[in-house]
Amino acid sequence: MSGNGGSAVGLLSYETLVHAVAGATGSVIAMTVFFPLDTAKSRLQVDEKRKSRSTPVILAEIAKEEGLQSLYRGWLPVISSLCCSNFVYFYTFNTLKKLTASGPGKSRPGKDLLMGVVSGVVNVILTTPMWVVNTRLKLQGAKFRNEDLQQTQYRGIFDAFSQIIASEGVGTLWNGTLPSLILVLNPAVQFMFYEAMKRKAGKGGRKISSAEVFLIGAIAKAIATTATYPLQTVQAILRFGQYKGDGKGGLIGSLSNIFSLLMERIKRYGLLGLYKGLEAKLLQTVLTAALMFVVYEKITATTFKVMGLNQKLKQ
Repeated sequence: MSGNGGSAVGLLSYETLVHAVAGATGSVIAMTVFFPLDTAKSRLQVDEKRKSRSTPVILAEIAKEEGLQSLYRGWLPVISSLCCSNFVYFYTFNTLKKLTASGPGKSRPGKDLLMGVVSGVVNVILTTPMWVVNTRLKLQGAKFRNEDLQQTQYRGIFDAFSQIIASEGVGTLWNGTLPSLILVLNPAVQFMFYEAMKRKAGKGGRKISSAEVFLIGAIAKAIATTATYPLQTVQAILRFGQYKGDGKGGLIGSLSNIFSLLMERIKRYGLLGLYKGLEAKLLQTVLTAALMFVVYEKITATTFKVMGLNQKLKQ
């Protein structure tokens, strides 16, 4: 009896690991394909004096001024962060999904949202230092329109960690943690809509096509991104590390910085200023998320089929 129980636990752990690896792999492939869109979004978020034009125009400007390779500047640290972040998120989410599956009631949007929030919090706490570093490396060498923004001189990921800790303190590695914690609603909302639409599409045992998975993933991400974009802009500015704020520390200081940044944007550019760069962000995140979900579903389905895991779990 205990042997069967141990075997079941082992299979569930293996299944969770497959989900985590598939999620990380899917995100890396998708992000690589659409990385230039992320470059355009970051420039518009951080460089206030860069005019908000269409995404193709922004990309053309960057390529002309800094070379085509600049569109992929910071790719390695971003991909490293994304891989770790998605592994943590998918592993936590699917662990919670398996633990709650044995409880009363079927999977519901509310339960998916709660699991998404918990997974997001774990992810933020563990991976924020990597995102702070990759934000700075991605913008290093950029030709800013805003002359107040200073250039950094990091020689790589580890040198960036070393310099930030030495000159700004360990706590700086968690810059933007509060907006990031609030932003756990983004993937949480995304997964809630994704799981709900997927359940509806697969009702009655109907097989969902790759095109449908792509569309479902795109819609879910578009909803989540639009709802949380102003906070994503604040997050990027704080991670870049050149916003002075009011000098207050702790939770009050973090809330004050978020509020001040949002109000400054509205005062200078109106409400639409909160959504500067949204076009590039939507193109990048929606296409990336949609492709990621397709790769994720294909990898998990193929792995389980090859290993015969589905049949073993049902026995």
